[in-house]
Amino acid sequence: MIEPLALRQEGRTLRATDLNRFEGYLEEIFTALGMDVGAPGTQDTPRRYLQAMVDATAGYDGDPKLRTVFPAEHTRETGTSHAQIVEGPISFYALCEHHALPFYGHAYVGYLAGEEIIGISKLTRLVRLHARRFTVQERLGEEIADGLLGLVDARGVAVVLEAAHMCTQMRGVSEESSRTRTTFWRGLYDEDPDLRREFLSLANTR
Repeated sequence: MIEPLALRQEGRTLRATDLNRFEGYLEEIFTALGMDVGAPGTQDTPRRYLQAMVDATAGYDGDPKLRTVFPAEHTRETGTSHAQIVEGPISFYALCEHHALPFYGHAYVGYLAGEEIIGISKLTRLVRLHARRFTVQERLGEEIADGLLGLVDARGVAVVLEAAHMCTQMRGVSEESSRTRTTFWRGLYDEDPDLRREFLSLANTR
């Protein structure tokens, strides 16, 4: 069975008794679905699956390293406040809350700095913080956009997500090649179509 602290995450505490119970539930479910959980290759599958799910939902634990910002290299008075900072493609994996199946793809994140900027690596951390949860693509983009606004008080934020959804590829309509693309605008991006076009052009050429 699982060691007491094997699945303990900062921000979440899963007791050993609960983990053992969850593992038992998974063993019962997998058996009902046809898996031979007594075989050498599958006897630890319930434990491994449980660990994988904890890892895949680590976004609920937060990320203190996101709180690292720096003074902007310009001020709003310099006339360069519309200079865009664009990062991508940022790969992500998430779990759809409707079927608990993965959806995965790439994000492009852009912003217009105010008085502060955020380290480039923090944009990747921001995307993955919100992706490692049970969510839907529409909410994921909203959370990334609003999260970046909250971190650096940006004058504008743009987010594009493109993802493949296993819930439509493995079941239902079984559409293998479709991708879902969503856009999210905040601040000056929402007001200025030229900024949106410039951002989308940058995102499409990466």
